[in-house]
Amino acid sequence: MLAFYKNNEFILEKLDEAAPNCWINAVNPTPEEKDFICSLEIPLDFLTYSLDIDERSRIEEEDSGTMLIVVRVPYYHGEKVDIPYVTIPLGIILTEKYIVTVCSQDTDIIQTFASGKVAKLSTTKRYRFALRLLMMATVKFLDDVRAINKVVDGLEDKLYASMQNTELLNLLKYQKSYVYFSQALKQNELTLVRLSRLKSFQKYEEDEDLLEDVITENTQAIDMTNISSSILASLMDAFASVISNNLNVVMKILASVTIIMSIPNIVTGFFGMNVNFPEVISAHPLAALIILILVISMIIISVLLFQKRNWF
Repeated sequence: MLAFYKNNEFILEKLDEAAPNCWINAVNPTPEEKDFICSLEIPLDFLTYSLDIDERSRIEEEDSGTMLIVVRVPYYHGEKVDIPYVTIPLGIILTEKYIVTVCSQDTDIIQTFASGKVAKLSTTKRYRFALRLLMMATVKFLDDVRAINKVVDGLEDKLYASMQNTELLNLLKYQKSYVYFSQALKQNELTLVRLSRLKSFQKYEEDEDLLEDVITENTQAIDMTNISSSILASLMDAFASVISNNLNVVMKILASVTIIMSIPNIVTGFFGMNVNFPEVISAHPLAALIILILVISMIIISVLLFQKRNWF
C-alpha cells in the first residue's frame, strides 16, 4: 500500500500521487508499488533491506546522495500470541525530492504521523522529518515498556493468589519482549551515534539538538528496559522456587496423612489374622473398644509427633 502526504501551511494533506517534497509511505508494498518507488531513483536494495524482518539497524548512503536509515521499532502482536511485543525494521529513505518510509506492517508510529496529529511537521525538511520519526519510535519504546510493566504487575498479583504455572508462562512471554526491545534499542543506539557524525544532520542547530534528544531518549529506553527485564527475571526465579517449595509442602502433608491413615490398617490387620490369640484378649467383652482406643491413641501420638517436627 502506498500513500502520499505533503504539508501545506497548516496541516498534512493526503495526495493522490507523488509530488516533489512529499512523504511516500509504503506498507508491505506490492511488486508494482516497488517498481514505482524504484522509478524515483531509489535502489531496490533499500526496499529489500527495509522489508527484511531480521534486518539490523543500519545506515547506507549512495553516491547520488540518497540515504537509507533502518531502525527497529516496536510492534504489538496481541496478548494471545507467544511474544506480544516484538520489533520490526522501519526504513527511512531520504532523496533530494522525497521522503519514503518502508515497513512490513502499519505501525502506530506511521499512523500517528499520517493522521496529522504531529505538530510542526514539515515534509520539505527531510532530515528533520526523519529525526521526528526516530524520536517517535524511541518514545513508542518507552510507552510499550510501561505497558508491559503494567501487565506484569497484574500477572504478579494473580501469581501471588494462585501460584500456578499459567501465570509464570505468561510472564515468560513478556520477558521475551524485553529481550527483543533491549537488542533493538542497542542497535538503534549505534545507528543514532553514526547519524550524529554525518554532516547532513549537522547543518542546522535545531537538527543537532533534536538528534541529541533522540539519543538521550534512546538511552533512557535502554536503561528502563534492562531494569524491567532484570526485575522480571528475578521475580520469575523467585516464584519458580516458591511453586517448587509449595509442591514439596503438599507432598510432605500427603505423606504424613498416608502414614496416619495406615495405622488403623496395621492394628486391625494384626488382630484380624486367622490365628489363636490368648483367651484373655479374644474373650474379653471390651476387646473391640480397647483396640479402638489403641488405634486412636497411636493416631494422636503420630499427629503430635508430626506437628512437633513441622510436618503439618
